[in-house]
Amino acid sequence: MPLEMKKACEKCGRVLRDDGEACICSYECTFCPDCSEEMNALCPNCGGELVRRPRRDKGER
Repeated sequence: MPLEMKKACEKCGRVLRDDGEACICSYECTFCPDCSEEMNALCPNCGGELVRRPRRDKGER
C-alpha cells in the first residue's frame, strides 16, 4: 500500500509537493521541514519520530 502523499503541512498549512521535501511519522502525519525542525522531529499527534518522506516523481502513481 503506497504512502498517502498529503498536500499540506498539518501545522502551518504550507503546500507540499510530491517531489518536494516533507517529514512524516509512522501514521503518515505530514509536516514541512521547518515545522518538523521546530518540533524537534517529534509528531505532536502521536509522539512518534518525524523522518524525511520519500519523494515521488510526478509520473508515479
